[in-house]
Amino acid sequence: MIINYLMLKKHSFLVVFILLRFSGFTQTLPDSNFIDIASINDSINITKNTFLFFDSNNVANPNNITQQQFVPLTSFSYKKHISRALVSKNAYLQIALANSGSKSDTVFFFPGSMFDKIDFYEHNPGTVLKYNGDGTETGFCTLIVAPGERKIIIVKLTFCRQEYNYLRPQLIQPHYFKTYIAVSRTKTEDMRDFGLLLSGILLMMIVFIIVNYVLTPKKEFLYYLGYAVCMFLLVLFFAQLGVTWGGFTSFFIGYLDLFLLITGNVFYLAFTRYFLNTATNYKILDNTFKAAELFLLFLLVVFTVVHYFTQWFLVEYILENLMKIIVLSIGILFIVIAFKQKQRLIIYLAAGSAFAILFSLISLGIILFKISTMGILSNALFYYDIGLVFALSFFLLGLTYKNRKEIIERTKEQEALKLDVEKKVLENQIAIIQAQQEERNRISADMHDDLGAGMTTIRLYSELAKGKLADTPMPEIEKISSSANELLNKMNAIIWSMSSSNDSLGNMVAYVRSYSLEYFENTGINCKITIPENLPNIVIGGEVRRNVFLVVKEALNNVLKHSKATEVAITLELVPGGLKLLIHDNGVGIDLEKLRQFGNGLKNMKKRMEDIDAEFFIENNNGTLVTLFGLNSAL
Repeated sequence: MIINYLMLKKHSFLVVFILLRFSGFTQTLPDSNFIDIASINDSINITKNTFLFFDSNNVANPNNITQQQFVPLTSFSYKKHISRALVSKNAYLQIALANSGSKSDTVFFFPGSMFDKIDFYEHNPGTVLKYNGDGTETGFCTLIVAPGERKIIIVKLTFCRQEYNYLRPQLIQPHYFKTYIAVSRTKTEDMRDFGLLLSGILLMMIVFIIVNYVLTPKKEFLYYLGYAVCMFLLVLFFAQLGVTWGGFTSFFIGYLDLFLLITGNVFYLAFTRYFLNTATNYKILDNTFKAAELFLLFLLVVFTVVHYFTQWFLVEYILENLMKIIVLSIGILFIVIAFKQKQRLIIYLAAGSAFAILFSLISLGIILFKISTMGILSNALFYYDIGLVFALSFFLLGLTYKNRKEIIERTKEQEALKLDVEKKVLENQIAIIQAQQEERNRISADMHDDLGAGMTTIRLYSELAKGKLADTPMPEIEKISSSANELLNKMNAIIWSMSSSNDSLGNMVAYVRSYSLEYFENTGINCKITIPENLPNIVIGGEVRRNVFLVVKEALNNVLKHSKATEVAITLELVPGGLKLLIHDNGVGIDLEKLRQFGNGLKNMKKRMEDIDAEFFIENNNGTLVTLFGLNSAL
């Protein structure tokens, strides 16, 4: 048993020695593997002349790299897309260069895409590898080969943490380098222009949101600003870095794009909660969104730790897809709930999310089925951007609808407050009017009870005195009786105008009619009164009634004293301009040029009508015609 163990140990050592010798043998390359850079016209794909070693066990370093087993790159089954299991491992490329020219020649080396870090080493026989250059910043490295020189270059590649890396080593002549870049950019020029256009729109959206926040500092605008900034950076970097290589591009593709995507969606969930007031209107949706926000942030932190502090790319890959599935699921749930609610505001946001999801699925289908991206319509990023445009458009529709609704609600609130104020003012005015009316009623009652009784007593005693002194006429007693009678009539008119129970057009017309007929009784003047059958039920205040009555009274007095008329017609008409009251006698008329210089009767009549916003006219028309017009405006 001991002998067998020693023999096995010895043979194992021999096997290891042979493998090491074989590995070292790979560094001694035949002439056919050397690439003459002097013979390169523009660019050349050197996959067939390149050897590859994957450091799957993390054992390689500059001192032992020549002892590792390099294999032809053409035999590597993952030359198009690197396996997820190998993304976190370093890869080493070995290329042999020669220069048959008579002067030093320079060539650019491009290993493929995407890499976080690119280190170049030069292998000198009998010595350790020496650091020669670094292509991390641009993704390219400048290689210089002296005339007649042959050298072996080893390139250490640290892959970008994504699943679409590829190895496609090329050598490019300096004079063709700008053309090479330009040709590469031309393939995605339409997509780049569209991305820049969309990023410009997003920038305008950012300014718009900032202005809205300044005008109405609402928390939802801050959250949407965070979402818009994330989407702006995402679209802008995709447009600018579409055909570029280097460390920042690798950082963006491997980490930053997902960070911006998830962070933007977290902001959008928070915006939606505040914009729709889900805490009050949609409690289930509110709790779901809150949980999703916290869980996505937690997964993003775990993703960051795994990305920067471990080599667990498979875990990173699972976390990335888990976050995307959560965002997709939340979006679908939101759409279902929104369309069940059938409310316009939430439907606007849900419609934007539906279009975003639809175009994201189209984008995913293009990636999964590896559809050729020869044009913008077959570019997966184009459809993602289109979905974003729809989301922004429906957000603007929702914001416009919400602002309009809030304006209407604020207007209603202001109108309600205004109505409340007007109602209180009106109630105060009514209370004042009622108090005034009560005071008028009290005064009129006191006048009727006290003054009226007193004046009646004076009139009665004067009449008794006249009867007892019939044989001895006394003009003074006659004047007392006449004055008492006139004063009693005036007091009755005042009491009538002050009493609120008489505040109607019908009552005023009845009073004027009664007074007129009584006034011309036993005077020899026939009084005719014409009144419409259906008088409007209009409330007339005491001031208006009193002024109209006094004007009518003065007009009738003038008819009796000055007109020498035998008939007088009092007519009330309903005309388009209002009410018209006509007092027309068949007397001698009025000579307006010979009116008494200091007569105040007509002036007072006109002044009383002006006080109640009515018009007064007097004219000769087969007698004297007095017109009171526009009485409804006074009412």
